[in-house]
Amino acid sequence: MDGNGRWAKKRHVPRAMGHREGGEAVRRTVKACRKLGVECLTLYAFSSENWKRDESEIGDLMNLMKRFIKSDLDDFIANGIKLKLIGDWHAFEPEIVAMLEDALERTQHGDQVLAVALNYGSQQEIARAAAKAAEQGDVTQDSIAANLDTADLPPLDLLIRTSGEVRLSNFLLWQAAYAEMIFMDVLWPDFEEEHLQAALEEFARRERRYGGR
Repeated sequence: MDGNGRWAKKRHVPRAMGHREGGEAVRRTVKACRKLGVECLTLYAFSSENWKRDESEIGDLMNLMKRFIKSDLDDFIANGIKLKLIGDWHAFEPEIVAMLEDALERTQHGDQVLAVALNYGSQQEIARAAAKAAEQGDVTQDSIAANLDTADLPPLDLLIRTSGEVRLSNFLLWQAAYAEMIFMDVLWPDFEEEHLQAALEEFARRERRYGGR
């Protein structure tokens, strides 16, 4: 979900407003995924590199996260959305960790998965998984995959990046090995159901060979 800051800059408003509008795009996308039958949606909400940002912006992001949980948790439960977290989210302040733990508990019976990457970096995830695999025995592709944060999620089929940037930025590097990728020029706060629909239609047109012919 890229482009919150540029959306705000383009409109000469504070970056915090861009993040708030990005939150609205999250709500629209979660609803659209349920409508369109998407089994699992993973959102890159806060990377392990985001701690390098200005302290005030980090504070805005933390406050937005708390408001989002408070305002949307009941809707998640009512609509059968199961929250899943990937990354080192226990590193957040205790209040946020407690809120996240409560959200995980209260949404555990949902049938549609919303996975949120918090304090996440894919290289760090792979290193952790390899270390765990080594403790358990042989380090193989299967043993690493079994210890990834996403081990209990479906395989990644489609990866979408908004804002026109064409790179993965340390997101789901292992999982994206055979995923289809779509890079869109739309800034994340402007992302609508029609953009998701267009991405799914493009995905459906592609022939997936997984290295074969």
